[in-house]
Amino acid sequence: FWLKPNRFGWKWVRVVCFRLAMSTKLQKRLAASIKKCGRNRIWLDPNEASEISMANSRFNVRKLLKDGLIMRKPVKVHSRARVRKNLAAKRKGRHMGVGKRRGTREARMPTKILWMRRQRVLRRLLRKYREAKKI
Repeated sequence: FWLKPNRFGWKWVRVVCFRLAMSTKLQKRLAASIKKCGRNRIWLDPNEASEISMANSRFNVRKLLKDGLIMRKPVKVHSRARVRKNLAAKRKGRHMGVGKRRGTREARMPTKILWMRRQRVLRRLLRKYREAKKI
């Protein structure tokens, strides 16, 4: 039992946590250092806890890594599905109303860029007309 704080004060709480037979903090740290990743990415075989806890050097940890008692977990997938869905909606014009706008009109679509676009279109048209001998 541990004393834990809550909204109303302190309370005795029964803490049930998964524990390996012996401390494997060192092995996890060494494995993370060897595999060049964080400690949370390291998986230790719970069935071989006693054997893992006997390893006290990088050499021994490397051996356990080779044997598969210690593994590096894959990176968790960071899904972009919601982002894609939201962008598709924005292309249709959703979520773009007055209440969603943060910048000024000028910041969102500068008049200079609109002017440059217009000039380029007109110049392209003039070039086409000159080549076609219309002007």
